Amino acid sequence: MTIARGDAVALTRALVQIDSRNPDLVPGAPGEAAVARALGDVLRDWGFSVEIVDAAAGRPNVIARIGEGPGRTLMLNGHLDVVGVEGMMHAPFDAELRDGKIFGRGSADMKGGIAAMCAGAARAAAAGIGGEIIIAAVCDEEMASQGTRALIARGVRADAAIVTEPTGLTIASAHKGFVWIEVTVRGRAAHGSRYDIGIDAIRAASRIMVALDAYESSVLAGRRHSLLGRASLHASTIEGGSGWSTYPESCLLRVERRTLPGETPATVAREMHDVCAEAFGEHEGAWFQTQLVVAQEPSDVAADAPVVRALGDAIREGGGEPRITGLSAWTDAALLNAAGIPAICYGPGDISLAHSAEEYVPTREIERATDTLATMIARWCAPHAR
Repeated sequence: MTIARGDAVALTRALVQIDSRNPDLVPGAPGEAAVARALGDVLRDWGFSVEIVDAAAGRPNVIARIGEGPGRTLMLNGHLDVVGVEGMMHAPFDAELRDGKIFGRGSADMKGGIAAMCAGAARAAAAGIGGEIIIAAVCDEEMASQGTRALIARGVRADAAIVTEPTGLTIASAHKGFVWIEVTVRGRAAHGSRYDIGIDAIRAASRIMVALDAYESSVLAGRRHSLLGRASLHASTIEGGSGWSTYPESCLLRVERRTLPGETPATVAREMHDVCAEAFGEHEGAWFQTQLVVAQEPSDVAADAPVVRALGDAIREGGGEPRITGLSAWTDAALLNAAGIPAICYGPGDISLAHSAEEYVPTREIERATDTLATMIARWCAPHAR
């Protein structure tokens, strides 16, 4: 496809029109290969050096570079995969332009952001920069972040990074992490009339649920971050029992714990186990265990960090007033920070529209984000900026 150099709105529509649903979320979905090839072609036309590299079989990243010299490097990161489209109120891949908004799955989360970062980089490079810009358009953020993990494993590094997730054009310098924990409770199956030998795993699990509720409303309610609010947990699913007249032999609780900067998966898992153990007590004949299934670290960059200040200055230069916020959702910025690359989020669109029945991104925000990123890149990558 041919897109005029630096035209972020046209690029957004072109990307949204390519189905890139994550196959690990939607069986049989096409994944990111087609959209990665299309974006790679556009970036080559715009003067970037482009690599398309599989992070997993058939799941490519686009790594594009432009600029050189003694100035600082800046990575612009965004994910190409999108979630499912069931229940959407409009055509998911038409990229309809209506009332100053582009409608479609992935328009806000986050193809508008990818288009803005690519167009902003192209504009800045055309004007001349003294450092390097790295475009990292990655796969699989919506599931396991194989794309950014592979990028880091490959040794791709920069002095700082901006992840162009939808922040409504605020500077999101922090976001929460999460820990998924399974709690398995075992009892003893028996006929429903045999109270003398049956051990009800669901009743035993209810003790744990009551304790987790108290822990959430008391202990976690007191743990707060200035940008992110408080820590939290919720019971995601519960499974157990086999029939009306049978004592349930097992019950499985799945619990998600949203974490704040400073909390680690290991300490959270240990604390959750201790809460469950205290609640379970000496429940005769029953036992339980907890297992940490998946964890993603929170992210936090200081408000006076160089990348935050530079982006704030670029927003002011464009006539705006920078606002520093936090995201409740998790992003690949956490992985970049853990790899030693200070990473913040900034992009067009409303995060509350991500994964929703109606998803859109305002074209005005795409254009403003593009202008701001172009200005920020020029400042960041100037030869004298180190």
